[in-house]
Amino acid sequence: MTDLIAEAITRLAREEGGRVVALLARRFGNLDVADEAVQAALVVAVQAWERSGVPDNPAAWLYTVARNSAIDELRREAAIRRRTLAVASEVLERQSWEAEPSMIDDDQYDGSESLRLMLLCCHPALDRDSQVALTLRLVGGLTTPEIAAAFLIPEATLAQRIVRAKRKIRAAGIPLSIPASLDQRVGALLGVLYLVFNEGYLSRSREGMRVDLVDEAVRLTRHARELLPENAEVEALLALELYAHARTPSRVNSLGDLVLLADQDRSAWDQAEIDEANGVLHTAMKRLQPGAFQLQAMIAAQHANATTAGDTDWALIAALYAQLTQVAPSPVVALNHAIAVAMADGPLVGLTLLERVDSLQEYHLFHATKGELLLRAGRRDLAHISFVQARALTANAAEQRHLERRLADC
Repeated sequence: MTDLIAEAITRLAREEGGRVVALLARRFGNLDVADEAVQAALVVAVQAWERSGVPDNPAAWLYTVARNSAIDELRREAAIRRRTLAVASEVLERQSWEAEPSMIDDDQYDGSESLRLMLLCCHPALDRDSQVALTLRLVGGLTTPEIAAAFLIPEATLAQRIVRAKRKIRAAGIPLSIPASLDQRVGALLGVLYLVFNEGYLSRSREGMRVDLVDEAVRLTRHARELLPENAEVEALLALELYAHARTPSRVNSLGDLVLLADQDRSAWDQAEIDEANGVLHTAMKRLQPGAFQLQAMIAAQHANATTAGDTDWALIAALYAQLTQVAPSPVVALNHAIAVAMADGPLVGLTLLERVDSLQEYHLFHATKGELLLRAGRRDLAHISFVQARALTANAAEQRHLERRLADC
């Protein structure tokens, strides 16, 4: 397979695969069949496109081939299982598949199918790991091996997770619909997208940031914004991701070593991305629908728009984190609040708050933060212990090298 064909198929899977799965699942009422049909069509594309080239309308090609594959599969099931033959026949007659236009009509596509699929993948009956796996596979178009590699788990384990999740959807009769309690389900969706973003941005892998996961999270968040154009929290999450993504060029130096925020070359930040984030956040705040992601985006905006590290308004950031601890309390939020307070009022005050944070003893950034504050307070022996604990808890090579340098500073 040529690089050109491979790139075209990958782009098709990412950009159109989820939409086609959603359309077929809605049409046939069977998520499994829709997913497998799209996967089968992508396999067919490898050989077909090598012979005839990339079609003028790849999305229409994918829809037609996947639709036909789904029809064949439903007919096979009907033939094998007599008790479903009558139902399958009625469906065949009702859908008039052979007469159906073999293309996706964008004028008739309103995005509701994709929204239904996104919300289905994040149904509360599924655990968070299953929600992430299904979202990336069905909506994002990533393959099972790609998702498994991104989250550092065996491919077989990830495949079983996806199968169990789809089986649970089928057994529980979870509908492919937009629920009445939309805000709650959207909140779950945003939680999944932010988890994917952070998994890439703060990667646990030895290679450091997983650009593919970060880009996929941003793409899916943009898609969610298109489907929910008046949701302030969706806009805020997009702004938050853009602020962080804009700083990517300066996060590591030419040697691959981690560069702390205060030491980063701000001229290397993507100003266009920061400007976009500012605009998106401004739009979200005008809606007067406060939420946790807006608070986080406001904090990120303070960092992104500060001309120098010294211009950062740490008092305001500490106040915003204090609000966030009320709106969306978590140990990580409490940790970040302690850091902001330490920057505003001194390391001893921050350490006092840090002592109240629990459930983070296995989190390397907790110990790294404690080491930083102890070092700033002149308590080098205790700082050394904390940095050693942090180093033992991370596999990221850049972070390990950073912690080695902090140990030397002790």
